[in-house]
Amino acid sequence: MLSDRRLSRLFSLRALPSAGKLALVPAALLLAACATTTISPPEAGTSPRPAEQVARPAAPAVPTQEELSLKSLVAFQDRLYRVAAPLIINNSELCKANARNLLGFTAKNRFSYSPEYVGAAQKALGLGDRLQIMGVLDGSGAARAGVRPGDGIVAVEGQRLPEGENAERQAATILAPIVTGRSNVKLSLLREGGEVTVNVPLTFACAYGFELGNTDNVNAYSDGHRVLVTRGMMNFARTDDELAYVLAKEMAHNALSHSARQRTSATVGGVIDNLTRIRPDMSMMNGLAGIKPMPQDLDAMADKLAMYLLARANYRIDGAVPFWRRLATQYPPSTLNAYTALHPSTNYRISIMERTLKDVRAKQAAKKPIMP
Repeated sequence: MLSDRRLSRLFSLRALPSAGKLALVPAALLLAACATTTISPPEAGTSPRPAEQVARPAAPAVPTQEELSLKSLVAFQDRLYRVAAPLIINNSELCKANARNLLGFTAKNRFSYSPEYVGAAQKALGLGDRLQIMGVLDGSGAARAGVRPGDGIVAVEGQRLPEGENAERQAATILAPIVTGRSNVKLSLLREGGEVTVNVPLTFACAYGFELGNTDNVNAYSDGHRVLVTRGMMNFARTDDELAYVLAKEMAHNALSHSARQRTSATVGGVIDNLTRIRPDMSMMNGLAGIKPMPQDLDAMADKLAMYLLARANYRIDGAVPFWRRLATQYPPSTLNAYTALHPSTNYRISIMERTLKDVRAKQAAKKPIMP
């Protein structure tokens, strides 16, 4: 597991100029057995060719565990960003003070990963010293401007961006004042050996950081500014709609300042920081990890807002109730370190969701604004 650094959220789902981490989720992947080549014996009456003349196909390169883990990380991140994109872009009105301009893409170089993965990043992802576009937020100004994964970032508004080991930190310092007060930025990109210039409209969106948790417990956390989804929860969510139910719920807790009201921001923030480490300290996760279970009334408020966030992002909201029922059945409140242990009032939550679903459907039918 490895940590991304500051730029991943500076460019994408995180507000400028805040900093943070995005963690690699190592997968229990097995290396495929090496292929073997069988050479048939010579036909009768013929002499075998010299060994050096026998054509042997080159053995395929076997990826290292680091390369496999890195590809696993990229797959998790791509899914997380893809599902989060419509939620943050279509809900700036409901995020209140937590909405601002974003560049709308993620960018990394080989040093975006912890030292043991630098070589794998270069070999498996083709990353070098220059910052390179890894993903473009669907529906963002960057997507409309034609920014592509694989583009190298040369300069922003004529100011060249640094390369090498400290490129992310230095780029963050350069970009923060550039984007302040602007509606668009000019990017110089290296593409297919040539330099191109694109004008990128900034995207006004919910400015939450989205992180992957390096643990198999089925849970999600929010500290007022970030949303963390564990590897276990991402695997539990069978579809993108189901993952969106989790993201929307935690976004709603952030928008409603529930961690601040509960005075748990620091505690949850510590849990998030821990779970994004290469090797989380799981002794910190005993019991509820010091986090207070969410009161019924606050939980229901977040469920109501989440249904609106989902509807405005065009997710299938009628699947939310079955999803939360399935989660509560498989992981009841007695399951420590699971979502329902921190959100125990499932039946009450479902009653609010069912009522909200009717309200949203009525507004959609009447072509009224989808606002709570």
